[in-house]
Amino acid sequence: MPDGWQWDSTLFRGSAAHYERGRLPYAPGFAETLATALGLDGRGRLLDVGCGPGIVTLALARFFAEVIGLDPDEDMLAEAERGATRRGVANARWVAARAEDLPAGLGEFRVVAFAQSFHWTDRDRVAATVLEMLEPGGAFVHMSDLKNPPAEPTPLPLPLPAPPYAQIGDLVRRYLGPVRRAGQGTLANGTPDREDLVLARAGFENFERHVVPAGDVVGRTADSIVAWAFSRSDSAPHLFGDRLPEFERDLREVLRQASPDELFAERLPPTEIMTWRKPAS
Repeated sequence: MPDGWQWDSTLFRGSAAHYERGRLPYAPGFAETLATALGLDGRGRLLDVGCGPGIVTLALARFFAEVIGLDPDEDMLAEAERGATRRGVANARWVAARAEDLPAGLGEFRVVAFAQSFHWTDRDRVAATVLEMLEPGGAFVHMSDLKNPPAEPTPLPLPLPAPPYAQIGDLVRRYLGPVRRAGQGTLANGTPDREDLVLARAGFENFERHVVPAGDVVGRTADSIVAWAFSRSDSAPHLFGDRLPEFERDLREVLRQASPDELFAERLPPTEIMTWRKPAS
């Protein structure tokens, strides 16, 4: 867990309705890349821990007999259920629980995935539990946007202004203070990394890393950038209290100043997929 921070149920309060609209998607083809890397063939079960609104769960559902999304935020699970209905996914179910509640009577899995969620958990404890929940040779999957991707030698200019993320960060700090908020606490030292050390301590082996390229230019509206801000733990709606309308007004003014037409463009980042295996015997 991040140093000095204790999990609480307000971490993403009010964010669920904004999440899918505001967050950039993972790189196209990430599900197929993972299926090829792990030899997925429609059998076995997937557990997606910290599934949020089910973005990864639903993308991977066709490669498993059953998929389970687990998240402590019931609003996120309600969004996931609606997403499954829209997509016609019939082999998914949703469980309200924390990673630390595992195994929670959920049984054995072929794959357990964490998509930008592992850092919110008691990682050593959760990794050891997941090892016991996986079938022999099963995979622990960690997914995230690739941090610090290599710069393109001559990137083409964007057709529209990029979202003013630095100015948005300044505005959030003006309202909430200089230290990143998270639920009822703060993240003075950021979120932890070095998943490789955590997984090695737990007994996982056969590490593989896959980077799924992206780079597609996607259009963004002011509404989608506002949704992005409210989808984040450090600027979730509840953090602003009765100043929420004032913050949104100022945020929209920042966006208007950056692009009078309130239209933006940005490139999708590559997706990094890291896998480890439970020993086969």
